[in-house]
Amino acid sequence: MDVADKLAAARDALAERDGALVAFSGGVDSSVVAAIAHDALGERAVACTAKSETLPAEELDGARRVAAEIGIRHEVVEFSELDNPDFVANDGERCYHCRTMRLGRMFDRARELGIETVCDGTNASDPGEGHRPGLRAVEELEVFSPLLAHDIVKPEVREIAERYGLSVADKPSMACLSSRIPTGVEVTEERLSRVERGERLLRAWGFRQFRVRDHDGLARIEVGRDELGKALDADFVRAARTHLREAGFDHVTLDLDGYETGSVSPANEAVSVFDAEYPTGD
Repeated sequence: MDVADKLAAARDALAERDGALVAFSGGVDSSVVAAIAHDALGERAVACTAKSETLPAEELDGARRVAAEIGIRHEVVEFSELDNPDFVANDGERCYHCRTMRLGRMFDRARELGIETVCDGTNASDPGEGHRPGLRAVEELEVFSPLLAHDIVKPEVREIAERYGLSVADKPSMACLSSRIPTGVEVTEERLSRVERGERLLRAWGFRQFRVRDHDGLARIEVGRDELGKALDADFVRAARTHLREAGFDHVTLDLDGYETGSVSPANEAVSVFDAEYPTGD
């Protein structure tokens, strides 16, 4: 099947449902699912974003903007992963605990709205990409993943996003802030806050692919390898050192290997992206 056929099949599958609530981060995967759902179901489709300490404020703003682009109703629910000691412990199953809680809130809101189907942005490339315990939560909760069900891989997701004219068609994958904390180091509000403040600086300087990894007070900045020259600029170095120390880091470093997916995850493998898609962890 070509992309057009896969898109039509996904749209038809959603059109058969009474309604759908899409777990929506504003990344390309969930945005494509939201666009397809809105195309198929109109007002019976709802995009829902879960707000918590692990979601950067800029990502929530972006989700609101993309939902408006699509024209889909947008709901925001709130919860705290930090209420769950299993999540805070940050073992190899952190993303499973996060995704279970996050999707649980989606089902709660769906029931309140009288909607039976909850969808997410898992695509057909995801299952083969490293350590992804969050996908187990998707299976256990019986979330409908139309991209996965119709064999739509990541490059095809971006192609469909372009067909819908979505501004996030080429947006880099983003993971929740807890993915910046090495496995085994507790996730705390202090660590999440200083990571968010650090990454806000990189975003303001125009970096596209970046992470600030929190090694218990040592900030390790990762940027795309094609952006390393920019990160070595003297003005940026001074700004980064000052800003990240003010944010609460004791030391500030730049990783000369550049950005690497899942570099603080178990076995140095990728765990499920927020695409964020749903905030999990790269």
